[in-house]
Amino acid sequence: MVIVIGSGAGGATVARELALKGAEVTLLERGPRPSDGHASRYYANVDAGVKILRTLCLGGTTLVSTGNAMRCLEEELRSLGIDLTREFAEAERDLGVRILPDSLYGPATRRLMEAAATIGTPMKKMPKFIDHGRCRLDGQCAFGCPTNARWSALWFVEEAEEHGCRTCCGTPAEEILVSSGQVRGVRSGSRHILDDEVVLAAGALETPRLLQGIDIPTAPLFIDTFVTIGGFCPAAGLHTEIPMNAYLHHDGTLVMPHYSRQLVDLLVERGWPATASDVLSMMVKIRDDDAGEVGDTISKAVTPRDAGTLSAGAAHAGAILVEAGADPRSLVAASLRGTHPGGTARIGVAVDTYLQTPVEGLYVADASVLPGAPGGPPILTIVALGKYVARRILE
Repeated sequence: MVIVIGSGAGGATVARELALKGAEVTLLERGPRPSDGHASRYYANVDAGVKILRTLCLGGTTLVSTGNAMRCLEEELRSLGIDLTREFAEAERDLGVRILPDSLYGPATRRLMEAAATIGTPMKKMPKFIDHGRCRLDGQCAFGCPTNARWSALWFVEEAEEHGCRTCCGTPAEEILVSSGQVRGVRSGSRHILDDEVVLAAGALETPRLLQGIDIPTAPLFIDTFVTIGGFCPAAGLHTEIPMNAYLHHDGTLVMPHYSRQLVDLLVERGWPATASDVLSMMVKIRDDDAGEVGDTISKAVTPRDAGTLSAGAAHAGAILVEAGADPRSLVAASLRGTHPGGTARIGVAVDTYLQTPVEGLYVADASVLPGAPGGPPILTIVALGKYVARRILE
Protein backbone atom coordinates (compact mmCIF):
# COMPACT_ATOMS: atom_id res chain seq x y z
CA MET A 1 0.00 0.00 0.00
CA VAL A 2 1.03 3.59 -0.63
CA ILE A 3 -0.35 6.46 1.44
CA VAL A 4 -0.84 9.75 -0.42
CA ILE A 5 -1.40 12.89 1.66
CA GLY A 6 -3.30 15.57 -0.24
CA SER A 7 -5.55 15.40 -3.28
CA GLY A 8 -4.53 18.41 -5.35
CA ALA A 9 -2.71 18.25 -8.67
CA GLY A 10 0.25 16.30 -7.29
CA GLY A 11 -1.46 13.93 -4.87
CA ALA A 12 -4.35 13.08 -7.20
CA THR A 13 -1.90 12.35 -10.01
CA VAL A 14 0.21 10.02 -7.88
CA ALA A 15 -2.89 8.21 -6.60
CA ARG A 16 -4.23 7.77 -10.14
CA GLU A 17 -0.96 6.58 -11.64
CA LEU A 18 -0.36 4.04 -8.88
CA ALA A 19 -3.97 2.77 -8.84
CA LEU A 20 -3.97 2.32 -12.61
CA LYS A 21 -0.95 0.03 -12.20
CA GLY A 22 -2.68 -2.05 -9.56
CA ALA A 23 -1.06 -0.60 -6.45
CA GLU A 24 -3.09 -0.36 -3.25
CA VAL A 25 -3.52 3.35 -2.49
CA THR A 26 -4.98 5.24 0.46
CA LEU A 27 -5.58 8.93 -0.25
CA LEU A 28 -5.86 11.24 2.77
CA GLU A 29 -7.55 14.64 2.44
CA ARG A 30 -8.14 17.03 5.34
CA GLY A 31 -11.07 18.79 3.63
CA PRO A 32 -14.49 17.51 2.54
CA ARG A 33 -15.59 16.05 -0.77
CA PRO A 34 -17.35 18.87 -2.68
CA SER A 35 -21.04 18.14 -3.08
CA ASP A 36 -21.64 20.47 -6.05
CA GLY A 37 -19.86 22.82 -8.42
CA HIS A 38 -19.58 25.72 -5.95
CA ALA A 39 -15.95 25.16 -5.00
CA SER A 40 -15.51 28.76 -3.89
CA ARG A 41 -17.14 27.90 -0.55
CA TYR A 42 -13.98 25.91 0.24
CA TYR A 43 -11.59 28.82 -0.03
CA ALA A 44 -9.28 28.90 2.99
CA ASN A 45 -7.08 31.87 2.15
CA VAL A 46 -4.11 32.76 4.33
CA ASP A 47 -3.28 36.35 5.25
CA ALA A 48 0.50 36.21 5.33
CA GLY A 49 1.17 39.88 4.58
CA VAL A 50 0.11 39.06 1.03
CA LYS A 51 -3.17 37.15 0.93
CA ILE A 52 -2.43 33.64 -0.39
CA LEU A 53 -5.34 32.01 -2.19
CA ARG A 54 -6.07 28.32 -1.65
CA THR A 55 -8.94 25.88 -1.11
CA LEU A 56 -9.25 22.99 1.33
CA CYS A 57 -11.31 20.18 -0.18
CA LEU A 58 -10.92 17.07 -2.29
CA GLY A 59 -9.25 18.21 -5.50
CA GLY A 60 -7.66 21.23 -3.84
CA THR A 61 -7.07 24.49 -5.63
CA THR A 62 -7.43 22.85 -9.05
CA LEU A 63 -11.19 23.23 -8.54
CA VAL A 64 -10.87 27.03 -8.76
CA SER A 65 -8.15 27.27 -11.39
CA THR A 66 -8.76 28.96 -14.73
CA GLY A 67 -7.47 25.99 -16.71
CA ASN A 68 -4.10 27.47 -17.72
CA ALA A 69 -1.61 24.89 -18.99
CA MET A 70 1.90 26.30 -19.27
CA ARG A 71 5.04 24.21 -18.98
CA CYS A 72 6.65 26.06 -16.08
CA LEU A 73 10.25 25.54 -14.90
CA GLU A 74 10.90 22.78 -17.45
CA GLU A 75 14.47 23.90 -18.17
CA GLU A 76 15.24 24.65 -14.51
CA LEU A 77 14.19 21.13 -13.54
CA ARG A 78 16.19 19.62 -16.40
CA SER A 79 19.29 21.46 -15.20
CA LEU A 80 18.82 19.71 -11.84
CA GLY A 81 18.68 16.31 -13.53
CA ILE A 82 14.90 15.93 -13.79
CA ASP A 83 13.83 15.53 -17.43
CA LEU A 84 10.03 15.69 -17.61
CA THR A 85 9.70 15.51 -21.40
CA ARG A 86 7.74 12.25 -21.23
CA GLU A 87 5.65 13.34 -18.25
CA PHE A 88 4.72 16.71 -19.75
CA ALA A 89 3.53 15.03 -22.94
CA GLU A 90 1.43 12.55 -20.96
CA ALA A 91 0.00 15.31 -18.78
CA GLU A 92 -1.01 17.40 -21.79
CA ARG A 93 -2.74 14.38 -23.29
CA ASP A 94 -4.49 13.36 -20.08
CA LEU A 95 -5.72 16.89 -19.32
CA GLY A 96 -6.76 17.58 -22.92
CA VAL A 97 -4.55 20.67 -23.24
CA ARG A 98 -5.38 22.77 -26.30
CA ILE A 99 -5.72 26.30 -27.61
CA LEU A 100 -9.41 27.12 -27.45
CA PRO A 101 -11.34 27.94 -30.63
CA ASP A 102 -11.93 31.57 -31.56
CA SER A 103 -15.59 31.21 -30.56
CA LEU A 104 -14.47 31.08 -26.91
CA TYR A 105 -12.57 34.36 -27.12
CA GLY A 106 -14.99 37.04 -25.97
CA PRO A 107 -15.05 40.62 -27.31
CA ALA A 108 -13.31 42.08 -24.24
CA THR A 109 -10.39 39.64 -24.49
CA ARG A 110 -10.13 40.30 -28.22
CA ARG A 111 -9.99 44.05 -27.77
CA LEU A 112 -7.26 43.67 -25.13
CA MET A 113 -5.29 41.46 -27.52
CA GLU A 114 -5.71 44.02 -30.31
CA ALA A 115 -4.66 46.85 -27.99
CA ALA A 116 -1.55 44.97 -26.84
CA ALA A 117 -0.56 44.37 -30.46
CA THR A 118 -1.13 48.05 -31.28
CA ILE A 119 1.34 49.22 -28.64
CA GLY A 120 3.91 46.66 -29.74
CA THR A 121 3.55 43.81 -27.24
CA PRO A 122 1.30 41.22 -28.88
CA MET A 123 -0.33 38.58 -26.73
CA LYS A 124 -0.34 34.82 -27.25
CA LYS A 125 -3.29 32.49 -26.83
CA MET A 126 -3.16 30.56 -23.56
CA PRO A 127 -3.19 26.74 -23.74
CA LYS A 128 -6.07 25.47 -21.60
CA PHE A 129 -7.41 22.21 -20.19
CA ILE A 130 -11.03 23.13 -20.94
CA ASP A 131 -13.50 21.08 -22.95
CA HIS A 132 -14.80 23.77 -25.30
CA GLY A 133 -17.95 21.74 -26.02
CA ARG A 134 -19.05 22.03 -22.38
CA CYS A 135 -18.03 25.62 -21.70
CA ARG A 136 -20.93 28.05 -21.18
CA LEU A 137 -18.84 31.24 -21.09
CA ASP A 138 -20.15 32.13 -17.64
CA GLY A 139 -16.90 33.44 -16.13
CA GLN A 140 -17.16 31.01 -13.20
CA CYS A 141 -13.80 29.24 -13.60
CA ALA A 142 -12.36 30.59 -10.35
CA PHE A 143 -15.47 29.66 -8.36
CA GLY A 144 -15.87 26.08 -9.54
CA CYS A 145 -16.91 25.22 -13.09
CA PRO A 146 -20.67 24.44 -12.99
CA THR A 147 -20.51 22.32 -16.16
CA ASN A 148 -17.30 20.43 -15.28
CA ALA A 149 -15.78 21.67 -18.53
CA ARG A 150 -12.39 22.33 -16.95
CA TRP A 151 -10.16 19.50 -15.75
CA SER A 152 -9.64 19.33 -12.01
CA ALA A 153 -7.84 16.88 -9.77
CA LEU A 154 -11.24 15.41 -8.89
CA TRP A 155 -11.19 13.74 -12.29
CA PHE A 156 -8.01 11.87 -11.33
CA VAL A 157 -9.31 11.07 -7.84
CA GLU A 158 -12.45 9.52 -9.27
CA GLU A 159 -10.44 7.51 -11.78
CA ALA A 160 -8.16 6.29 -9.00
CA GLU A 161 -11.20 5.28 -6.94
CA GLU A 162 -12.55 3.28 -9.88
CA HIS A 163 -9.30 1.28 -9.69
CA GLY A 164 -9.46 0.62 -5.96
CA CYS A 165 -8.05 3.75 -4.33
CA ARG A 166 -9.52 4.34 -0.88
CA THR A 167 -10.18 8.04 -0.24
CA CYS A 168 -10.45 9.35 3.33
CA CYS A 169 -11.82 12.91 3.49
CA GLY A 170 -11.81 14.86 6.75
CA THR A 171 -8.56 13.11 7.64
CA PRO A 172 -5.77 15.62 8.29
CA ALA A 173 -2.25 14.25 8.43
CA GLU A 174 -0.84 15.47 11.73
CA GLU A 175 2.42 13.54 11.97
CA ILE A 176 4.66 11.46 9.72
CA LEU A 177 5.62 8.28 11.55
CA VAL A 178 9.29 7.34 11.20
CA SER A 179 11.43 4.60 12.71
CA SER A 180 15.13 3.91 12.07
CA GLY A 181 15.20 6.24 9.06
CA GLN A 182 12.23 4.54 7.37
CA VAL A 183 8.75 5.98 7.03
CA ARG A 184 6.14 3.87 8.83
CA GLY A 185 2.91 5.73 8.15
CA VAL A 186 0.82 8.72 9.18
CA ARG A 187 -0.99 9.80 12.33
CA SER A 188 -4.35 11.52 12.02
CA GLY A 189 -5.75 12.27 15.46
CA SER A 190 -5.56 9.03 17.42
CA ARG A 191 -5.53 6.94 14.27
CA HIS A 192 -2.32 5.46 12.88
CA ILE A 193 -2.40 4.61 9.16
CA LEU A 194 0.62 2.43 8.52
CA ASP A 195 2.72 1.80 5.43
CA ASP A 196 6.36 2.04 4.43
CA GLU A 197 5.73 4.31 1.41
CA VAL A 198 4.18 7.75 1.86
CA VAL A 199 3.80 10.53 -0.70
CA LEU A 200 3.43 13.96 0.84
CA ALA A 201 1.40 16.33 -1.39
CA ALA A 202 -0.30 18.56 1.15
CA GLY A 203 0.78 21.80 -0.54
CA ALA A 204 3.61 24.22 0.13
CA LEU A 205 1.95 25.63 3.26
CA GLU A 206 1.33 22.28 5.00
CA THR A 207 4.00 19.95 3.63
CA PRO A 208 6.91 21.83 5.31
CA ARG A 209 5.19 21.70 8.69
CA LEU A 210 4.97 17.91 8.50
CA LEU A 211 8.62 17.72 7.41
CA GLN A 212 9.72 20.03 10.21
CA GLY A 213 8.04 17.63 12.64
CA ILE A 214 10.55 14.93 11.66
CA ASP A 215 13.56 17.29 11.47
CA ILE A 216 13.83 17.48 7.69
CA PRO A 217 15.11 20.91 6.63
CA THR A 218 12.76 23.15 4.71
CA ALA A 219 13.25 26.26 2.59
CA PRO A 220 11.78 29.76 2.20
CA LEU A 221 8.34 30.26 0.68
CA PHE A 222 7.69 31.91 -2.66
CA ILE A 223 4.38 32.70 -4.30
CA ASP A 224 3.35 34.28 -7.57
CA THR A 225 2.31 37.68 -6.25
CA PHE A 226 -0.22 39.47 -8.47
CA VAL A 227 -2.32 42.59 -8.76
CA THR A 228 -5.35 43.20 -10.97
CA ILE A 229 -5.55 46.59 -12.69
CA GLY A 230 -8.83 47.78 -14.20
CA GLY A 231 -10.85 50.71 -15.39
CA PHE A 232 -14.33 51.82 -16.38
CA CYS A 233 -15.34 50.63 -19.84
CA PRO A 234 -19.13 50.52 -20.33
CA ALA A 235 -20.52 47.10 -21.33
CA ALA A 236 -17.05 45.56 -21.68
CA GLY A 237 -18.40 42.19 -20.52
CA LEU A 238 -15.08 40.71 -19.41
CA HIS A 239 -16.71 39.19 -16.31
CA THR A 240 -18.47 36.47 -18.34
CA GLU A 241 -15.47 35.48 -20.45
CA ILE A 242 -12.90 32.74 -19.88
CA PRO A 243 -10.23 34.33 -17.66
CA MET A 244 -6.64 34.59 -18.83
CA ASN A 245 -7.34 33.29 -22.32
CA ALA A 246 -4.30 35.20 -23.60
CA TYR A 247 -1.03 36.37 -22.11
CA LEU A 248 2.17 38.30 -22.67
CA HIS A 249 5.49 38.44 -20.87
CA HIS A 250 6.77 41.94 -20.15
CA ASP A 251 9.84 42.83 -18.06
CA GLY A 252 9.54 39.94 -15.63
CA THR A 253 5.75 39.97 -15.43
CA LEU A 254 2.97 37.84 -16.88
CA VAL A 255 0.06 40.04 -18.03
CA MET A 256 -3.37 38.49 -18.76
CA PRO A 257 -7.03 39.52 -19.07
CA HIS A 258 -8.60 39.00 -15.64
CA TYR A 259 -11.78 40.24 -13.98
CA SER A 260 -11.83 40.94 -10.23
CA ARG A 261 -14.98 41.78 -8.28
CA GLN A 262 -12.91 44.07 -6.06
CA LEU A 263 -12.61 46.51 -8.93
CA VAL A 264 -16.36 47.20 -9.10
CA ASP A 265 -16.42 48.40 -5.49
CA LEU A 266 -13.29 50.48 -5.99
CA LEU A 267 -14.73 52.19 -9.06
CA VAL A 268 -18.06 52.88 -7.33
CA GLU A 269 -16.21 54.37 -4.34
CA ARG A 270 -14.56 56.79 -6.74
CA GLY A 271 -17.83 57.84 -8.29
CA TRP A 272 -17.91 55.70 -11.42
CA PRO A 273 -21.31 54.08 -12.21
CA ALA A 274 -19.71 50.67 -12.63
CA THR A 275 -21.35 47.26 -12.62
CA ALA A 276 -19.64 43.94 -13.23
CA SER A 277 -20.08 44.33 -16.99
CA ASP A 278 -18.35 47.73 -17.02
CA VAL A 279 -14.90 46.62 -15.85
CA LEU A 280 -12.02 46.01 -18.23
CA SER A 281 -9.02 44.66 -16.36
CA MET A 282 -5.79 42.68 -16.47
CA MET A 283 -3.73 40.67 -14.00
CA VAL A 284 -0.04 41.40 -13.52
CA LYS A 285 1.80 38.44 -11.98
CA ILE A 286 5.46 38.18 -11.04
CA ARG A 287 8.01 35.55 -10.08
CA ASP A 288 8.57 36.92 -6.61
CA ASP A 289 11.51 36.58 -4.27
CA ASP A 290 11.46 33.65 -1.85
CA ALA A 291 11.06 35.90 1.16
CA GLY A 292 8.40 33.91 2.98
CA GLU A 293 8.42 31.56 5.95
CA VAL A 294 6.24 28.66 7.03
CA GLY A 295 6.35 27.60 10.66
CA ASP A 296 3.97 28.23 13.52
CA THR A 297 2.80 31.16 11.41
CA ILE A 298 3.03 31.91 7.68
CA SER A 299 4.54 35.17 6.46
CA LYS A 300 5.26 36.52 2.99
CA ALA A 301 6.78 39.93 2.38
CA VAL A 302 6.90 42.01 -0.79
CA THR A 303 10.53 42.88 -1.41
CA PRO A 304 11.64 46.14 -3.06
CA ARG A 305 12.44 44.19 -6.23
CA ASP A 306 8.96 42.62 -6.19
CA ALA A 307 7.35 46.03 -5.77
CA GLY A 308 9.34 47.52 -8.63
CA THR A 309 8.50 44.67 -10.97
CA LEU A 310 4.80 44.85 -10.11
CA SER A 311 4.79 48.61 -10.62
CA ALA A 312 6.37 48.36 -14.06
CA GLY A 313 3.99 45.59 -15.10
CA ALA A 314 0.98 47.53 -13.83
CA ALA A 315 2.01 50.56 -15.88
CA HIS A 316 2.19 48.44 -19.01
CA ALA A 317 -1.17 46.82 -18.26
CA GLY A 318 -2.63 50.29 -17.79
CA ALA A 319 -1.38 51.35 -21.21
CA ILE A 320 -3.07 48.33 -22.80
CA LEU A 321 -6.32 49.00 -20.95
CA VAL A 322 -6.44 52.63 -22.07
CA GLU A 323 -5.71 51.63 -25.66
CA ALA A 324 -8.54 49.09 -25.39
CA GLY A 325 -11.05 51.72 -24.26
CA ALA A 326 -10.84 51.98 -20.47
CA ASP A 327 -11.17 55.54 -19.20
CA PRO A 328 -7.64 56.54 -18.11
CA ARG A 329 -9.02 58.59 -15.20
CA SER A 330 -10.68 55.51 -13.73
CA LEU A 331 -7.78 53.06 -13.43
CA VAL A 332 -7.68 51.32 -10.05
CA ALA A 333 -5.79 48.38 -8.56
CA ALA A 334 -7.14 45.56 -6.42
CA SER A 335 -5.27 44.45 -3.31
CA LEU A 336 -2.12 42.37 -3.64
CA ARG A 337 -2.74 38.65 -3.62
CA GLY A 338 -0.71 35.54 -4.28
CA THR A 339 -1.17 32.11 -5.80
CA HIS A 340 0.98 29.05 -6.41
CA PRO A 341 2.87 28.88 -3.09
CA GLY A 342 5.93 26.71 -3.43
CA GLY A 343 9.58 26.02 -2.74
CA THR A 344 9.31 25.07 0.92
CA ALA A 345 10.61 21.51 0.37
CA ARG A 346 12.63 22.21 -2.71
CA ILE A 347 14.94 19.89 -4.56
CA GLY A 348 18.40 19.86 -3.01
CA VAL A 349 17.11 20.92 0.41
CA ALA A 350 14.33 18.55 1.50
CA VAL A 351 14.28 16.06 -1.39
CA ASP A 352 16.69 14.56 -3.90
CA THR A 353 16.21 14.36 -7.65
CA TYR A 354 13.90 11.39 -7.17
CA LEU A 355 11.81 13.67 -4.92
CA GLN A 356 12.53 11.38 -1.97
CA THR A 357 13.37 12.87 1.42
CA PRO A 358 16.24 11.62 3.61
CA VAL A 359 13.63 9.33 5.19
CA GLU A 360 13.43 6.12 3.19
CA GLY A 361 10.08 5.74 1.44
CA LEU A 362 8.90 9.31 2.05
CA TYR A 363 8.40 11.36 -1.13
CA VAL A 364 7.09 14.86 -1.85
CA ALA A 365 4.96 15.54 -4.94
CA ASP A 366 3.60 19.06 -4.80
CA ALA A 367 4.74 22.64 -5.46
CA SER A 368 6.94 22.47 -2.37
CA VAL A 369 9.71 20.84 -4.43
CA LEU A 370 9.83 23.54 -7.13
CA PRO A 371 13.27 25.18 -7.39
CA GLY A 372 11.91 28.69 -7.98
CA ALA A 373 8.72 30.68 -8.37
CA PRO A 374 7.05 29.62 -11.63
CA GLY A 375 5.75 33.08 -12.50
CA GLY A 376 2.82 31.37 -14.15
CA PRO A 377 0.31 28.55 -13.70
CA PRO A 378 2.19 25.48 -12.36
CA ILE A 379 -0.59 22.85 -12.45
CA LEU A 380 0.76 21.12 -15.56
CA THR A 381 4.25 21.00 -14.02
CA ILE A 382 2.91 19.57 -10.74
CA VAL A 383 0.95 16.89 -12.64
CA ALA A 384 4.14 16.00 -14.52
CA LEU A 385 6.05 15.76 -11.24
CA GLY A 386 3.29 13.55 -9.81
CA LYS A 387 3.73 11.18 -12.74
CA TYR A 388 7.48 11.28 -12.20
CA VAL A 389 7.17 10.31 -8.52
CA ALA A 390 4.69 7.53 -9.27
CA ARG A 391 7.07 6.11 -11.87
CA ARG A 392 9.93 6.14 -9.37
CA ILE A 393 7.81 4.25 -6.81
CA LEU A 394 6.66 1.67 -9.35
CA GLU A 395 10.21 1.11 -10.50
